Amino acid sequence: MRFSRAQRLVILLLGLQGCSVGPAYRHPELAAPASWRTQAPEASSSQWPTQEWWRAFGSDQLDDFMAQAKTSNDDIAAAIARVRQADAQVRIAGAPLLPTVDLGASASRQRSFGIGVRTPIYNEYTPQLTASYELDFWGKNRAIRESAVAAAQASRYDRDTIALSVDTSVALTYFEALEAHDRLTVAQGDLSNAQHILDGLELEQKVGVATALDVAQQATTVATVNASIPPLAQQFEQDIDALAILIGQTPQSVRFEIDGSLDRLTPPPVIAGMPSQLLARRPDVAEAEAQLRQANANIVAARAAYFPSIDLTASGGFASTLLSTLLHPQSEIFAVGASATETIFDAGARSGQVALSRARYAELLSDYHKTVLTAFGNVEDALIAVKQSRDEQVRQQDAVDKASRAFEYAQLQMQAGTTNILTELNTEIALFTAQDALVQVKFQQLQALVQLYQALGGGWQQQGPQT
Repeated sequence: MRFSRAQRLVILLLGLQGCSVGPAYRHPELAAPASWRTQAPEASSSQWPTQEWWRAFGSDQLDDFMAQAKTSNDDIAAAIARVRQADAQVRIAGAPLLPTVDLGASASRQRSFGIGVRTPIYNEYTPQLTASYELDFWGKNRAIRESAVAAAQASRYDRDTIALSVDTSVALTYFEALEAHDRLTVAQGDLSNAQHILDGLELEQKVGVATALDVAQQATTVATVNASIPPLAQQFEQDIDALAILIGQTPQSVRFEIDGSLDRLTPPPVIAGMPSQLLARRPDVAEAEAQLRQANANIVAARAAYFPSIDLTASGGFASTLLSTLLHPQSEIFAVGASATETIFDAGARSGQVALSRARYAELLSDYHKTVLTAFGNVEDALIAVKQSRDEQVRQQDAVDKASRAFEYAQLQMQAGTTNILTELNTEIALFTAQDALVQVKFQQLQALVQLYQALGGGWQQQGPQT
């Protein structure tokens, strides 16, 4: 088959289009540590959290709150909307890679006049199809679409990062509410016990066994414990309000089980996969790299602007004065054309755009490096927090046991008259302080576990690249 010179030129241009004039993207290589610095005794290097990691805590109420958050949280809903926006941008950016086709039709009734000549009125009918196409000779349009695709991927990773953050916030807020309630329960129990002792001292004062100083000292203890209750009650209510926002509900509609307690939870075992796999388990790291790919594609598009743009146009249709002959071969009309446009002077606009794109890439490369380092640091911090909070809980439980025995001995000796009220007061305050601290340490242990699951990606795993 023989082609004309114009046809050969078009075929050559079509074959060469898509040549890239910018740098190819390269994945940043960052060495991962061989192992975690802190290892829990039961940690397994081959395990990662599941996507429903919170179920390991054994709370049906927490499961319900998580389910509500996934369907009603406003931050997640906004992130999903941003994904749809990014997908629409991909379609917009990809449109120039295909021809634009327009269909038009016109009909007119007219008469032309000449000097001394009167011509008849006639009709003209012209349906026409027009196509235009910009040859992506330098890869500019393809780079623009690749940038949009990378932005869409980044938006998905951002959605997953937000979803993980919401899951973490729901769990921590729920545990914090339980902590406030447990501390409130401890304070109310200590208040009841301190009031009972005060009542006994007041009776003893009436019969001359206890002094006014003894009664005043115990009354001070009662007042101190009583003053600690309102802030705890306030914290409990505020935690429920915060939880309501996270699950997309009004505070009045949240049903919180008052009999819930941190002691009802079962802290799951510590799991931490290999450091070399962490980067594929963190959506924020994947988002940072997707932004890098987007910036690299923008460099390609900016460099391609230096070169001429080549456009092809073609139109074809029919023109006739009679509808009966409109579709006859002799009524056919067509036009084919090509044009090239090159900017000669732009006062440095294109070079400035290239410099801007390169600087943006350098910025995002630093951000990516920091994100990776932060990811490893998050896991290390969480592992040490889990280990230390567990050790602290064991020691604090021992402190509560000893304070409880000391208080019992002080009460017995006080009843036997072998010790004074000051000794009993000291042991009473020590017991209250130890019990309150134990509740806080239990929360810190749960908090550390949740933060570890978040640092490990919460069961998220990067899938293949999306197009």
